[in-house]
Amino acid sequence: MSQAPLVLVDGSSYLYRAFHALPPLTTSKGLPTGAVKGVLNMLKSLRKQYPESPFAVVFDAKGGTFRDDMYAEYKANRPSMPDDMRVQIEPLHQSVIALGFPLLCVEGVEADDVIGTLARSSAAADRPVVISTGDKDMAQLVDGHITLVNTMTGSALDVEGVKEKFGVAPEQIIDYLALMGDSSDNIPGVPGIGPKTASGLLVGVNGGLTELYAQLDIVPTLPIRGAKTLPAKLEEHKEMAFLSYQLATIKIDVPLDIGLDDLQMGKPDHDKLAELYTLLEFKSWFEENQRDAKRSGQEVVAPVAEEAAVDTELKYTTLLTQADFDLWLKKLNDAKLIAFDTETTGIDAQQAQLVGLSFAVQANEAAYIPLTHSYMGVPDQLDRDTVLRALKPILEDPSKLKVGQHAKFDMNILANCAIGGDQSCGITVQGVAFDTMLESYVLDSTATRHDMDSLALKYLNHTTTSFQDIAGKGAKQLTFDQISLDLAGPYAAEDADVTLRLHQTLQEKLNAIPSLSKVLSEIEMPLVPVLARIERQGALVDANLLGIQSVELGEKMVALEREAFAIAGEEFNLGSPKQLGVILYEKLGLPILSKTAKGQASTAEAVLAELAEQDFPLPKVLMQYRSMSKLKSTYTDRLPEQINPRTGRIHTSYHQAVAATGRLSSSDPNLQNIPIRTAEGRRIRQAFVAPKGYKLLAADYSQIELRIMAHLAKDEGLLHAFRNDLDVHKATAAEVFGVELADVTTDQRRSAKAINFGLIYGMSAFGLAKQIGVDRKQSQAYIDRYFARYPGVLEYMERTRAQAAEQGFVETIFGRRLYLPEINAKNPALRKGAERTAINAPMQGTAADIIKKAMIAVDTWLTASGLDAKVILQVHDELVLEVREDLVDQVRDEIRAHMSDAAKLDVPLLVEVGVGNNWDEAH
Repeated sequence: MSQAPLVLVDGSSYLYRAFHALPPLTTSKGLPTGAVKGVLNMLKSLRKQYPESPFAVVFDAKGGTFRDDMYAEYKANRPSMPDDMRVQIEPLHQSVIALGFPLLCVEGVEADDVIGTLARSSAAADRPVVISTGDKDMAQLVDGHITLVNTMTGSALDVEGVKEKFGVAPEQIIDYLALMGDSSDNIPGVPGIGPKTASGLLVGVNGGLTELYAQLDIVPTLPIRGAKTLPAKLEEHKEMAFLSYQLATIKIDVPLDIGLDDLQMGKPDHDKLAELYTLLEFKSWFEENQRDAKRSGQEVVAPVAEEAAVDTELKYTTLLTQADFDLWLKKLNDAKLIAFDTETTGIDAQQAQLVGLSFAVQANEAAYIPLTHSYMGVPDQLDRDTVLRALKPILEDPSKLKVGQHAKFDMNILANCAIGGDQSCGITVQGVAFDTMLESYVLDSTATRHDMDSLALKYLNHTTTSFQDIAGKGAKQLTFDQISLDLAGPYAAEDADVTLRLHQTLQEKLNAIPSLSKVLSEIEMPLVPVLARIERQGALVDANLLGIQSVELGEKMVALEREAFAIAGEEFNLGSPKQLGVILYEKLGLPILSKTAKGQASTAEAVLAELAEQDFPLPKVLMQYRSMSKLKSTYTDRLPEQINPRTGRIHTSYHQAVAATGRLSSSDPNLQNIPIRTAEGRRIRQAFVAPKGYKLLAADYSQIELRIMAHLAKDEGLLHAFRNDLDVHKATAAEVFGVELADVTTDQRRSAKAINFGLIYGMSAFGLAKQIGVDRKQSQAYIDRYFARYPGVLEYMERTRAQAAEQGFVETIFGRRLYLPEINAKNPALRKGAERTAINAPMQGTAADIIKKAMIAVDTWLTASGLDAKVILQVHDELVLEVREDLVDQVRDEIRAHMSDAAKLDVPLLVEVGVGNNWDEAH
């Protein structure tokens, strides 16, 4: 087993996934190329991971298979292959072969069967086998030497992984699929049996279909929901279950006239690759291929159509002399656009020290200016203060456009870097017109990563040097000032160069979608310096008060622990799922609502919450205990440790490129999640205080998402309520319950509020019933009555679902997009989830856009006015300012006006403003 693994790639699986999951790409002539690029990226990554391995890339062949003969409806529900996918198959096959990968297509069987045969062949028995696929059916092949890897997600499944994911062993996967069916392949299974029931049955009988049907009498005793009705259902569909078993079984005996020797990697065909990369307009790969050919002694003549593809040398320079620095100063002064980056001693922008800067003004050329490297034998560096004074006019010139990758970090570092020991004399960077992280985010917010390394690989097909490559890992990792300039210089220069090249690529894509280009230029980029200022300002907290609160929370936790022991009749570890499971389910006999993947009764928070709602005392106590514990560990204990020793304040970090809807998030500390509905949560807000002579002012949009719903739906009832400043929940209650506005009860208003907000978030009748304490039939009647009274809302929802299904995305009022890859999924659960997102995202996203526009407007006004008032926090739809006491009335009126004017809707934007000595009082 010491040999390199045999790597078997499910090419067909990756072709479908790349086509549907990745943003569509086309050449200048309209040829689709996104799926080709996605699959080739995956293969190149695999090749780097397994350089010594034999490979087989397997695709489905044209025509039917033996399964079609077995069951005429097999895969009958699959739509025909899209034309844009079909035209990519041939260039993909040719590219795979030209790269040197063995490619297999065997008629009469599927790619799965070829892979199964190779994986289980006698020739592969003495070596590990890696199957690269996204297909769950392949889990049946996993054993001690066969592992599944999903290169697109980075996940891997061995025997234990299969058990954990599916709840059954690999040898039971076929039985599992036979019971639950597979909608993607139209394998029928047994109607009404889903994944949990299927795994529960197989675990319960400790076997497969044969053992299950031999023991139907024990099925009613198994801990499965609806177990009593299952034997009749299984008996009725027995024939279909065993047919499904045959359809789901991967063949491992396909006649193949190849051996492992035929699966060794061949040499790349550089001429063919040059031709293909020209056709597909993969320019960076074309250049890479040219360089590889040159290194191997070949000369590849570029096809005539590829005029721009040239063999480019990287020119990275480390500036150590005044003459070299002066040369680059001239380049920076003459440049139309400057890419810049900072290197620092850490990742906390408020405490890290500047080590050096890098710049690029044209692709493939960059310079690094080291300032404070301090390892033994470091060459003489230019004087730090002299360099910063020379760069300051350029960096602070708003007319000199700049681009960064996560530029807010660099702006804060430079603002905090004292020149000549003067802490107030940093560099206020201006003219940052572009940020590649935000360009990627605006282009597709659903992409999982927007960091430079990921973007370089995705858009430039360039693997960057990672920080770990030059600094090491773990406790022995070096800080940047300790890294040799031989390594640090090229690394830092590459950052600036790649940033510039990414911008050139991403800007072109954004310019093709004017609405997204506008979101970037009018919302995200102007917000960057605003957030940078808020982060630097920070918030003052009372560490002594937090300490008192921490002690009190600890005392409450001890009391709750004692209460839990009294209910249980014994002491146990409240943090141990195993011990808790024994107490809850074995000793107290509480109902088992859910199980873990390993078949254990779940003690997850959602389960405890549901049990608490059913008035079981121990789960109630446990939920309170967990809430107190979380507040203590996350806030009252942690916040004092996060006070910056230089400023005496807490400085959170705001993230623009995380939430898919456009919402801001924060970390270190996360201030978005401090609960406001509990007394303990509000007390934490009391620790955020105003300094002497100042007040905190909190300005919060009232019911902004409902107002956006009224605007989008154009429903006359909702528009009337908001235009006339009615209590919208009370107005809804009057409509739904058929009573006069003055006669609406508190309970009716509460139910109407649940309906109003529930519909925004796609709540079902079942969910609403649970929330307001009525049966499902009654809650459905409320929803039906709501839509009858507010027909515009229902029309908006139906219209939005249809538009999303047609175009694959939804938009905010300002043009921000959210792509919905599952909107046309065959799986009903995935499709319905995407539909709920489609309805909610325009409201959440528009609310996010409005608060961002408000922040920009408020910051512009405060900067111009020179008033002693600063924004210190942004949380959800709220801004918190620190204001000098004598200016409170003036600032209150201005803030309300600027926030109300951030968007022009068909209903007014109401802003509620409060003032206090601490955040809780102000809120």
